[in-house]
Amino acid sequence: MEKINYSTFEVARQKSRELETDIAINPSKYRVLTGDRPTGNLHIGHYFGSLRNRVNIQRLGVETYIVIADYQVLTDRDAFDRIAEYVYELVLDYLACGLDPETHATHIFPHSYVPELNQLLLPFLTLVSNAELERNPTIKEEISAAGQKTVNAGMYVYPVHQAADILFCRSNIVPVGKDQLPHIELTRTIARRFNTKYGAATFREPFGLLSDTPMILGLDGNQKMSKSRHNAIAIKATADETQRMIRTAKTDAERLITYDPDRRPEVANLLRLAALCLDTAPERVADEIGDGGAKKLKDVVTDALNAHFAPIRRRRAELETDKTYIRNVLERGIARARSVAEQTLNDVRRAMNMELR
Repeated sequence: MEKINYSTFEVARQKSRELETDIAINPSKYRVLTGDRPTGNLHIGHYFGSLRNRVNIQRLGVETYIVIADYQVLTDRDAFDRIAEYVYELVLDYLACGLDPETHATHIFPHSYVPELNQLLLPFLTLVSNAELERNPTIKEEISAAGQKTVNAGMYVYPVHQAADILFCRSNIVPVGKDQLPHIELTRTIARRFNTKYGAATFREPFGLLSDTPMILGLDGNQKMSKSRHNAIAIKATADETQRMIRTAKTDAERLITYDPDRRPEVANLLRLAALCLDTAPERVADEIGDGGAKKLKDVVTDALNAHFAPIRRRRAELETDKTYIRNVLERGIARARSVAEQTLNDVRRAMNMELR
């Protein structure tokens, strides 16, 4: 039987649709692993691209593991002095947006506090070749974006480390963007090779779950929204900060506002942001603005964003006053992750004939 390559977008998109349907019916069949690197506050692109989807999956009853990948910050950055601060900020963003370890099976933990997870890196590295790592397109892009003269070995093995993140908890669903599909396919390859080599069904082969939200462009209108490109609006931004940043957003000279992503990508991106907040179609937002021009468009987007994020920002401000609670969330997440990782590592040792006798 021919092996299906799920790294191609159309195949992955079709599989995602099938998974979305089944998750709603059989949530107990699934376990999600997702996460972020602590490099700064999350922005509205993160929210619409992944955070909102994570909350929806959580509400369906799917057990969710969220890794704060602090070790992976070291792969392409020399600065590490603010990692602890950014871990704290990430947890605030997560909780404010609706991820809830109190009433759901949601576990938030930093990478560096789960040594059992990282032990999987060694056997996994023996299952891939240097050539496979070197031709990973996502890594090539990240190396280029980092702009470093010397690339450390951690960057090359980053996809294998990510495979350990995904497989340690026996996750079978990973919410991702299109650019992360090669990572998921490599993880599937590692799981399959481990099971075949050691003759044990130790790992499930995970699938990427693609978001229906198109890529959110930054305020410059021509690149993905990103903290490093300084074209993003933070989730925690105030109403005034949001207004000021939207005023800088690139548009065009046409007064009549229309939704035309190919011809008018900057205008289309702003319309899309308003539509996501208002739970409507971008075409409808455009029709309501009509010939109001760029000023009215920006006013509509600003009002929609501020109204949508107001309760999230209020919740975040409340949480910010209770650092003990944030630490408690992390400690409970670490305990759960270590417990699961220890069982997985025991199964791995057993499969590799490394158990003490």
